[in-house]
Amino acid sequence: MWYDYRFRAYPDRTGVTAEVERHIDIHRQAYNHTRYEYNTLDTGEDNIGSTYQHQKRLTEWKDGWPVFKEVHSKALQKTVERFYDNLSNLSEKKQNGHNVGWLKWKSPPEYQSMTYSQSGFELKNTSGRHATLWLSKIGDIPIRYHRTIPDNATIKEVTLKKETTGEWYVTFGLEVEDTALPEKPDVDDLGAEDCVGIDLGITNYIYTSDGDSVDWLDVSDEYDRLRREQRSLSRKEHGSNNWETQRREVAKVKRRIKRKVEDFQHKLTTWLVKTYDAVFVEELNVSGILQQRGNARNKQDAAWRGFIEMLEYKGELHGTHVVQVNPRGTTKECAECGVETEKPLWVREHNCPSCGFEVDRDANASYNVLSRGLQELGLGQAEVTLVETATDVETDGGQSSSVPASRVIETGSLGA
Repeated sequence: MWYDYRFRAYPDRTGVTAEVERHIDIHRQAYNHTRYEYNTLDTGEDNIGSTYQHQKRLTEWKDGWPVFKEVHSKALQKTVERFYDNLSNLSEKKQNGHNVGWLKWKSPPEYQSMTYSQSGFELKNTSGRHATLWLSKIGDIPIRYHRTIPDNATIKEVTLKKETTGEWYVTFGLEVEDTALPEKPDVDDLGAEDCVGIDLGITNYIYTSDGDSVDWLDVSDEYDRLRREQRSLSRKEHGSNNWETQRREVAKVKRRIKRKVEDFQHKLTTWLVKTYDAVFVEELNVSGILQQRGNARNKQDAAWRGFIEMLEYKGELHGTHVVQVNPRGTTKECAECGVETEKPLWVREHNCPSCGFEVDRDANASYNVLSRGLQELGLGQAEVTLVETATDVETDGGQSSSVPASRVIETGSLGA
């Protein structure tokens, strides 16, 4: 399993900031040269067309342009790989029906990171709140070591990046052997009470099949400030010192929004994987949702794909089954009898015309997600459990609970 740990870095404290920036610019030139050769050289005869083939040209590059000898060899290979990864992502988007262009030439402001893979780095002095990252051909970089890298994790990659705010961060790519991860509960030992279905809602951020709901995260104040700062930026002369200062202010507000959303998601997903043995969630077409009228900014705030990815990797870390299910008809289909009923978005109650089953619209969807998840694990539909749960939540005041997003952030969990 692979996951990342991110730390604040301070290259200025050891006076290597200029050297780091010089190395990143060399990698930018290597990226652009990879792009140039891909577009101009004959594939096959000139050893291009794939990461491995193009990396074999690096020796020739170093003979022709000695500047490429000044950066670490593995990092240079990673830069070539970065181009082909971007190319692959672009091709995948095109196959999925997106109207995409071509990979652009990178200017200095657009290329602000480099990655050391496999070698050329060492993490030192990790006994306190600060540690030191050594990078080959650069030197020592202090980092704020606010959390310890697990003993069962191996550092495979190190990425040093300058954010748009001007701050530096280092990301460690960690690999954990599957044998070192907690064992997930045996599927045959699971019951419906150990599992939860999650509806990614409209009026609520999530609604669970246990009757719990979490409100949307309110970032309206941050967006109001972002609009003010952007208006101020538009009045500055582009490229001036005042413009650059204001650009960083805009970047800081965007960073605050991103951090607030990620913090909320981290705490919410941690609560879910620690509370249940199996978590079922809809497999979403995120791009399709974003294209729906009026939904774009709300769904971007939600960052559904990031939420689901967090669930999946935390499920591995905590020994919890996380299963994505087919989302088709989860809202329309009756959780009791299976009859589908059309509902416009403004209809918030499910009232089945066939069996008379009445429940909140999002609750009905969460029961269907739970039922499909149980089927995915081979545990059957568990219809009786679903109906009993739905009835209890509706009739027994106090079992269903709604939690404001602010409480998730403040306490770190729903149960606190």
